[in-house]
Amino acid sequence: MDTGSNTVTRTEDFGTLGDGTAVHRWTLERDGTRVRVLTYGGIVQSVEVPDRDGVRTGVALGLPDLASYLKYTGPYFGAVVGRYANRIGGAAFELDGRNHRLTRNEGRNHVHGGDRGFDKRVWGAREIADGVELSLVSADGEEGFPGRLELSVAYTLDAGGGLRIAYRATTDAPTVLNLTNHTYWNLAGAGSGSALGQRLRIAAGRITPADAESLPTGEFRPVEGTRFDFREPRPVSGEFDHNYVLDAGPPGPAAELYDEVSGRVLTVATTEPGLQLYTADHFDGEPFVPCAGIALETQHFPDSPNRPEFPSTVLRPGEEYASRTVYGFSVR
Repeated sequence: MDTGSNTVTRTEDFGTLGDGTAVHRWTLERDGTRVRVLTYGGIVQSVEVPDRDGVRTGVALGLPDLASYLKYTGPYFGAVVGRYANRIGGAAFELDGRNHRLTRNEGRNHVHGGDRGFDKRVWGAREIADGVELSLVSADGEEGFPGRLELSVAYTLDAGGGLRIAYRATTDAPTVLNLTNHTYWNLAGAGSGSALGQRLRIAAGRITPADAESLPTGEFRPVEGTRFDFREPRPVSGEFDHNYVLDAGPPGPAAELYDEVSGRVLTVATTEPGLQLYTADHFDGEPFVPCAGIALETQHFPDSPNRPEFPSTVLRPGEEYASRTVYGFSVR
């Protein structure tokens, strides 16, 4: 429907969970961009944008039906990840003198919100100007996190067809929070094969290097002279699953991805201090081949609750968590 905004929206049924909960799909369209969002997991199912010849193709890895999302949960295709995106070492943290033990779902560690994070919940939805707002309540103690959390994620399309994702949350007790969207991008077209070779720029002169468990060591390491240096655009090659320390203060440019064949350009701007580059090399061919998409996850740093030298992820009563990321699309 058209509510007088510049984005045309519509909603439809997308299936039903085993307990009878209905899942819906929202479609947003503006200035050549078409985005589909699911109430299950807050998932960005598809993003379709034109190439330099005006041919519109999907550039976000997505699955065709609800059954597929219930089957392939590990890659977090397009989902909202929380309460804490990325890893918390030892699945525990201390806050205000109290130790909180979390779900262990990656060896001894906690990753991406636990066994039933926000990616596996059905969100409420309402139409807003230029898009849709999803909402969710996370109970005190869920996956071990303290505080009752009320949160929303708004998906809107800007003039020119850019996708804006805006997160807001409040809590009734001190807690930690780190949200991201886990979309994988392939500007040549979702399902077209490997995304390696597309040219990437990241506005970051440092990374937070990780140990064998993918936990940060606490060091801030310069990228100069290493394979992690994307300060100037160059083709993506090899395996990456690393957090970059963004140079710009919020909000600021984070990254740009370019496909020379189609001419499509993706730009990322965010209020977050970090960006996780993940090249999905662990995909095994079902449903996508290795490196079929490149994830550019805007976030706070991994294991921040246990790293006082990192920007804080603590949220307290009376405060509001607010974060936004804009994915812009163009051609050259």
